[in-house]
Amino acid sequence: MNYLEFEKPLSEIEGKAEELRAMARGNPGMDIAKEAEALDRKAEQMLKDLYRTLTPWQKCQVARHPDRPHAKDYIEALFTEFTSLSGDRGFAEDQAVMGGLARFNDMPVMVIGHEKGNDTKSRIERNFGMARPEGYRKAVRLMDIADRFRLPVIALVDTPGAYPGKGAEERGQSEAIARSTAKCLEIGVPLISVIIGEGGSGGAVAFATANRIAMLEHSVYSVISPEGCASILWKDAEKMREAAEALRLTAQDLQKLGVIDRIITEPLGGAQRGQSASIEAVGKAIEAMLKELSGKKPDALIKDRRQKFLSMGSKGLAA
Repeated sequence: MNYLEFEKPLSEIEGKAEELRAMARGNPGMDIAKEAEALDRKAEQMLKDLYRTLTPWQKCQVARHPDRPHAKDYIEALFTEFTSLSGDRGFAEDQAVMGGLARFNDMPVMVIGHEKGNDTKSRIERNFGMARPEGYRKAVRLMDIADRFRLPVIALVDTPGAYPGKGAEERGQSEAIARSTAKCLEIGVPLISVIIGEGGSGGAVAFATANRIAMLEHSVYSVISPEGCASILWKDAEKMREAAEALRLTAQDLQKLGVIDRIITEPLGGAQRGQSASIEAVGKAIEAMLKELSGKKPDALIKDRRQKFLSMGSKGLAA
């Protein structure tokens, strides 16, 4: 288990419990069951207390946890007959964006997601989930196919933001993001987005301009990262805690603001401590949102999506 900074006291207690069990395994005559169980109960209560009072910055840390399930994990667990589609037919294949045809509960769909990777090699290959222009142009191509064949689109969002490198900017990063966002608004099929980790900046909006937007309980969604915001406003990236508070980037605040429609509950301790349960919960949420949109005509879906985004900002946190 990789422990976050604020989980250090918990790591000590769980570590002591494991030490006792290791000692018992080495010496079968030792009776330390009661002591280990007491430590387990203490650790469980501490975990509940920690996750009941998470600050926005701590939620950012949880959303970025390396052990959280990523898009690839959700696709492998929830979808069958996944056929990956690659390339933007213009420049290259972007490994940070994976997508293709699949079946969800035997229903043909198009699934698109940011993939961060789960070890050093795959993270470098996937560019840590930061898509380049060709990734967004690939997404536009896949959404076009989905629209042509009347397939619902399911987007899994998990990115710190679009890649800000020189080459990406030279190839039209902002234009590619804008075209992906516009395509989301144009397609006449149900479009569902689930923010499974980080929803960073325009890189997330390009996949999340949807009829229904859901967020995992401890995921975040914002116009800029807390570190980036702090660097701009205070010229000090160390003020990221204050920035996270001001950005209103938690699922709970965003639901109050009307930006998202649904919060998906995570297991105690976050999705990283219960990957299977988190994936199952996301599957149930996708199924429910697809049912809400089933039977709607293309014009109604487009109107519903546009109205959803035009009305954003009309609701405050006090409402």
